[in-house]
Amino acid sequence: MIPATFKLCAAISYQHVRTLTGLRHTAVAALGHKLSHIRLQNQGPSSWVNVVWRRSSLVGCRLEEHPFSETEMAYVKQGQEALHKSLSILQDTSGWKSEIEAENGDKVVSKMLPDVGKVFKLEVVMDKPTDLLYRELFDKVEQMGEWNPNVKQVKILKKIDKDTMVTYEASGETVGNVVSPRDFVSVRYAKRRGSTCFLAGMSTHCDMMPQQNGFIRGENGPTCIVLRPSADDPNKTKFTWLLSIDLKGWLPKSLINQVLCQTQADFAQHLRQHMDSKAAASTC
Repeated sequence: MIPATFKLCAAISYQHVRTLTGLRHTAVAALGHKLSHIRLQNQGPSSWVNVVWRRSSLVGCRLEEHPFSETEMAYVKQGQEALHKSLSILQDTSGWKSEIEAENGDKVVSKMLPDVGKVFKLEVVMDKPTDLLYRELFDKVEQMGEWNPNVKQVKILKKIDKDTMVTYEASGETVGNVVSPRDFVSVRYAKRRGSTCFLAGMSTHCDMMPQQNGFIRGENGPTCIVLRPSADDPNKTKFTWLLSIDLKGWLPKSLINQVLCQTQADFAQHLRQHMDSKAAASTC
C-alpha cells in the first residue's frame, strides 16, 4: 500500500520533483531506496527479478545531476537494456538443460532462445558476503586478470558514472590453444536493489579500442551476474551468472559449448580461491 501511494504521489508531482536539489534531492532518493527495500522483504524468491524488471524508479532515473553527452547516454541505455534483457531471461525458469553439476553443488545449465542463441547460467553459493563480491567484480574489475587465468586483461576505457563503464577484455590462452584469443569491448552496468546486486553487460563500440592484432573480436550480451545474500546465511551469497556470447570465427558448436560451460565452472573456483587467499592474507 505504501509503495503504491508513493508512486501515485510521484506521478502527480513529477514536474516539482525534477527541480529538487541539495538536501531535498537526497531525502527523496533515500525514500525511494527505502521503499525498494520494503518491497524486497516478505516476497518470494523471484521478487528481485520483478522489482528490477520495471524501468528504474522515478527517483533513480529522473534526478541525475551529471550532464551526460549523447554518447555517454547511449552507453547508459545499453547497460540498462542488458539488465532488462537478462532479467527477462532469468525470470523464465523453464527449459534449462543441465550441462555441469559439481559435487559441491555448483551447476551450469543452458537453453536455446530465439534471436539470442544458446545461453548459459552458472548457479553457485559463495562463502563470502554479497558486498565483498560486488566490490571485487565491479569496483576492482581491472584486477580480474591477476586471479582468473582465463582473463589476460580487463581495462576500463571510460567511466560514465558510478554505475556504468566501458571496458576492454582480452581472454587468456586456452589449454593447447584450442580456441585462439578473443577480446571484447563491453558496457558494464551495475544496479542495486535492497540487498541484491546486479552486474549486467553487453558488447558495444568504442573508438578508443579498435580491432587488436592477434585477437578475434567477439560479442557478448546480454550477460548478468546476480548477487543475493543466502537465505540460510546472510554472510554467504547466492551467485547467478547468465552468459550469452558469440566467439566468432569458425568453431564447431560442440566445442564452443564445452569451452563456455567449463569457463563458467572454472570462474567460480578461481573466484573462491582468490577471495579465500585475500581473507587469509588479511588475518596475517
